[in-house]
Amino acid sequence: MSPHTPCSFTLVITGAPYSSQAPQTALAFARAVLASGHRIDRVFLYGDGVHLASALTSPPSDEVHWSRAWHDFLESHNIAGFACIASALRRGIVDQSEQQRYELPASNLAAPFTIAGLGEWVDSVAHSDRVIYFHSGG
Repeated sequence: MSPHTPCSFTLVITGAPYSSQAPQTALAFARAVLASGHRIDRVFLYGDGVHLASALTSPPSDEVHWSRAWHDFLESHNIAGFACIASALRRGIVDQSEQQRYELPASNLAAPFTIAGLGEWVDSVAHSDRVIYFHSGG
């Protein structure tokens, strides 16, 4: 692709905030993508990355609130954010529908994220020019 042809990206984040650099690196990359005139179709959280979608994250006031930073970024650029349902359920992150389905006492999925299956990821692979992964390292 030439530098003048805009690309569409899907970002997959598998590392948790505060225990990996994946969410921070992905956000910096996402901002650079948009600044370069490209498009982000969606952000997909998988594995420990689903912790970004928790509405119950409350870091100390002198630290970056990564869940809020991602919320603000997605909302301001009208980008869809998805949390893998299997990963989210394993880590105690549920929306109201899953709360009712499993008779849990509360839901804690932060907007604008929605729960989705891997079908959403497959759709992103089919419709994006590039799929970029941000892993937890190791």
